[in-house]
Amino acid sequence: MESERVTAYIGLGSNLGDRAGNLIYAIRGLVEASFLVTKLSAVYETEPVGMTADIPFLNMVAEIKTEAVTPSQMLARLLRIEYLLGRTDKSQKKPRTIDLDLLFFGQARTDTPFLTVPHPRLHLRNFVLVPMAEIAPLLVHPIMAKDIRTLLRECPDASSVVRWNPSGQTVAGVGESA
Repeated sequence: MESERVTAYIGLGSNLGDRAGNLIYAIRGLVEASFLVTKLSAVYETEPVGMTADIPFLNMVAEIKTEAVTPSQMLARLLRIEYLLGRTDKSQKKPRTIDLDLLFFGQARTDTPFLTVPHPRLHLRNFVLVPMAEIAPLLVHPIMAKDIRTLLRECPDASSVVRWNPSGQTVAGVGESA
């Protein structure tokens, strides 16, 4: 019996140390964890949301394919990658070397004390919706029954999300003009 291949989406973020390097190492960790990375969004520099620290994040989203893995098993692999990249404190609202969030796992709906899929706050966060809209604009949220473009249009988050340019030149993003 063949297992079904599932498409999942992972949000990646970093605001400590070599932010871009941390994202690259996390992508490498996804591959080493036996996930097939099929799409990557651009990298966006974003304001921290709900944090007292004002260190900007670099955020992106990865589309991955996997089989024979449950959402809980995927979460365990993501936590291991975070740990290997120096994130030992999983407290929210603190700066971090890397943050990996399971946003979607196919059409799965999971709600346990340890994992909620789809991610319960993704529709409230530009730093997730902007890169998601780049790589999966027509993906329909299995609970909200709206595609990512619509969720982004309706998002109440007014925080800045600007496509990151390592040379330092500004590139227009959400709420910005070129």
